[in-house]
Amino acid sequence: MSSKAYNISKAFILCISVFISSLSFAQVGDAMRGIKTVVIDPGHGGQDPGCHGSHSNEKEVTLSIGLKVGAFIEKAFPEINVVYTRKTDVFIELDERAAIANRNKADLFICIHANAGPAKAVGAETYVLGLHRTDAQRKIAERENSAIEFEADSETRYEKLSADAIIARQLQLSVFLDHSIEFAARVQYQFVDLGRENRGVRQAGFLVLYKTTMPSVLIETGFLTNPSEEKFLTDSVSQNKMAGSIFTAFEDYKRYYESADQSTQLEQSEPIDYGVTPEDTEAKDTTKVMYRVQIATTAENVGVEDARFLGMSVWAYQSNDLHKYTVGLFDNVESAKTLKVEMQEKGFENAFVVAFLGNERISIEKAIKLTEN
Repeated sequence: MSSKAYNISKAFILCISVFISSLSFAQVGDAMRGIKTVVIDPGHGGQDPGCHGSHSNEKEVTLSIGLKVGAFIEKAFPEINVVYTRKTDVFIELDERAAIANRNKADLFICIHANAGPAKAVGAETYVLGLHRTDAQRKIAERENSAIEFEADSETRYEKLSADAIIARQLQLSVFLDHSIEFAARVQYQFVDLGRENRGVRQAGFLVLYKTTMPSVLIETGFLTNPSEEKFLTDSVSQNKMAGSIFTAFEDYKRYYESADQSTQLEQSEPIDYGVTPEDTEAKDTTKVMYRVQIATTAENVGVEDARFLGMSVWAYQSNDLHKYTVGLFDNVESAKTLKVEMQEKGFENAFVVAFLGNERISIEKAIKLTEN
């Protein structure tokens, strides 16, 4: 790409981010109502079998696990509307899967898949929408996106997911991206607790995630091309365990999502990196806990003087390849909570409190314990 084209593209994305910030803030206002609707999307189906093991198809595994996840949620939370993109062996087009979630105004979209790779490949991974970092991640996205080959007029109905298109979409839905990552992290945490190999939370350009307008994840439950993994994923007891892990992650995420300040971020090891790179001298005392109020997240660095920040003094940090913007600096959580309310009244409805110990972002619980000690 030429330098001129790159600059035009970058300017276009920045303009989009400013224009749609008000839309994103308005959309996320519904978060405070709690989780009312969850859409479960078992991947593939009908004439689209997905990937193959020696004796199984992806569409069968995803449907079984998906139905079990939904059943767990329905039993534990009868007030939640659980919607399935499919409950039988039928083919559902990718854009219709996303449309089902959008029409039902889902608060969470859970897309369930099984993976393919070398015979020794093992483990589970969970994806959010983003730019792939590795060739392997690109291939996974291409394989799952290939379901459109079974759809009529797919060449005219689906736009090519260029890097610019994905970044622009991330900006449009930036208020949901943190929530997607939070749920994904909890899924992986539960998989590890189950004894599964942790392949981490990753980003890639999945069409079905690109078209949804709520926190959305795609779970690759394991490799059907690995005989031991296939045996595990096709066993009904193991499927119950996997579904139970996803449900437990949902329970934990629900508590976080509906909490008063949405500040109970999950502490994770790699590849969930909550490390920060502070630039102000006030936060560099590595022994002192400090609190800030996070008001925005973007995929592209829009700068602390962006118009959406209303001329406020903003401090930015970076994690998960995302740029996060905060205001305020306090040595006690109550002052930060007061500012959080003020920010919500200013239109930053998804504002929440974050804590740092020196250069490290930590959970609010850990910060409070350290402060008390």
